[in-house]
Amino acid sequence: MGQRRMRSGGAVRVLQSYIGPGPRTNPYIVQLHDRLAATPGLARRSFSWRTALLGRYDVFHAHWPEALIERRGLLSTAGRYVLYGLVLARMLLRGTPVVRTVHNVEPPRGIGGIERLLLTGTDRMTRMRILLNEFTPVPPGAQTTLIEHGHYRDWFARYRPAGPVAGRVLFFGKVRRYKNVEGLLGAFHDLPDDALSLRVVGSPSSEELADALRSAAGADPRIELELRFVEDAELVQEIGAARLIVLPYPEMHNSGSVLAALSLDRAVLVPDNAFNRALEEEVGSGWVIRFEGDLDASDLERGLAVAASRRGRPDLSRRDWGDTGRRHLDAYRRAIRRR
Repeated sequence: MGQRRMRSGGAVRVLQSYIGPGPRTNPYIVQLHDRLAATPGLARRSFSWRTALLGRYDVFHAHWPEALIERRGLLSTAGRYVLYGLVLARMLLRGTPVVRTVHNVEPPRGIGGIERLLLTGTDRMTRMRILLNEFTPVPPGAQTTLIEHGHYRDWFARYRPAGPVAGRVLFFGKVRRYKNVEGLLGAFHDLPDDALSLRVVGSPSSEELADALRSAAGADPRIELELRFVEDAELVQEIGAARLIVLPYPEMHNSGSVLAALSLDRAVLVPDNAFNRALEEEVGSGWVIRFEGDLDASDLERGLAVAASRRGRPDLSRRDWGDTGRRHLDAYRRAIRRR
């Protein structure tokens, strides 16, 4: 059916795996949603269980499919396991291909056997993988297309950022254990300068982690923890007030937070890896500052010194959203041909 629609000039109907978007939806998804809506030949639909089970669509586009089956209570979780299993069965019977944007290299941590089984089924039905950077590993023989993660300059343009505060260091985003925020707090403690300050802004994954961060911050008056979700207007103020953004998570592969910081013309201190080395070359020297091994106080001092010397804006021309919709439509068509 998908091939007949393509030959006859009909729009390719794509069911996205996200619900909404809503006020707290990842801005990447919202911008993509708008670009797809404006793309001729493409009819995009947000996810609902009714549409997934009964609606007509030619492609299922999975972003973070684990979000559809994450644990939220015994009955709710069991119900969503059953529903998602039925969705996979329906797509298998109808030959509906899956297109997967590879946001994360590794599967989510802490998932159970049923979740792993459902996600493995999704991967096996995937006919096209959209890569956000050229360093993403994929299974042998997998079909891929590179569509770079877009910038946030247009998204943040409605807000007026604050000016930088001398010596201000910022971590922002969802706070997870693997992001090594405790390591950042420890490294900052070792800085002797009382004129420096550190803010950690974002919602923690658990109250236990929040308690651990409060304990790690201790009585240092230079450290402020804002452990909650912040709206975009407030986030722009936080990033604007920072002299240096520090994102110390060692497993960094695709990071919307890095691009958010660069979109607001703030330098970032990140782990040394192939992706961050390429990003530094792409956006211009001094905007992406790398550290090796465990983060320590000397890395923070060096990062602040480099960030203070930056002028102008990073080059984000490769991250423009202009042809994102067309490139996704091409990926959907290729997946339909391979089903």
